[in-house]
Amino acid sequence: MTPHFNGITPLSHLGVIRAQGDDAVKFLHGQLSNDFALLGMEQARLAAFLSAQGRMQASFIGFKRSATEVLLVCSRDVLAATLKRLSMFVLRAKAKLSDASDEFALYGIAGDSVAALAGSVQAPWSKTDLRESSLVHLYPADGQARALLITPASAPAPAEPALAASLWAWSEVHSGVATLSAPLVDKLVPQMLNYESVGGVNFKKGCYPGQEVVARSQFRGTLKRRAYLAHATAEIAVGAEIFTPNDAEQPCGLVVQVAPAPAGGWEAIISVQIAAAAQGALQVGAGAQGVTLALASLPYALLQEV
Repeated sequence: MTPHFNGITPLSHLGVIRAQGDDAVKFLHGQLSNDFALLGMEQARLAAFLSAQGRMQASFIGFKRSATEVLLVCSRDVLAATLKRLSMFVLRAKAKLSDASDEFALYGIAGDSVAALAGSVQAPWSKTDLRESSLVHLYPADGQARALLITPASAPAPAEPALAASLWAWSEVHSGVATLSAPLVDKLVPQMLNYESVGGVNFKKGCYPGQEVVARSQFRGTLKRRAYLAHATAEIAVGAEIFTPNDAEQPCGLVVQVAPAPAGGWEAIISVQIAAAAQGALQVGAGAQGVTLALASLPYALLQEV
């Protein structure tokens, strides 16, 4: 059983893209997997940026700071390439994209500290504005509230207890909501990370790059991979291939996100073939040297109908 965890930790592995201008919201609505046209000031969005083939280039937590400014939080190791690619599509739109990472400090907030800052714990993807800062409520981990705080870089950190970075990383994994990082670029469609089940895909919005592939995967039963939680007794790496013991030639999935588990070992979000997961025997790496994975239950239900 995981102990109660509480406090604040800086998140230096995340960066910020700013979209600013009269067409900023409209532009992002036409490029990302979620609806930004109807995004309110008290909401945030989980969203994916895809290639034309429906493969994820980045994942974002996005929210408005004003009617003409949107911040997109993503993994720093994909930020530069994503910013360059997104900027190619601006064309005549009244929108400017920039790397605003140095202007903001990002923190993970957990446990009682979430309510202490926001006044209450709210549903995932709700947003609480705190003067110049924004608190985005995330999916919980092991029943503990979690949130992402984005504040001006010059502002002092909230006076909350320090939270170990490793415990926050574990909570990210245990929430079951993955953040795309560099080793996974161009390898997954959103449903392979269960994004349609955690608010990351809107099937009723208009077109965006990769939309046809995402829709076909959802409505024609072509999706063959899903995200799962797994436990390993030895350290494993993001991007490592996963195999079944009886097939050392053909990988059936990838390691998506990893963190040390509080009770020992390592926990991961993995994306694997549904058929392979049903067999129950999985390992990272092929052959006798592979690290065995034990599957665990997801903390949320998969979306069955749209």
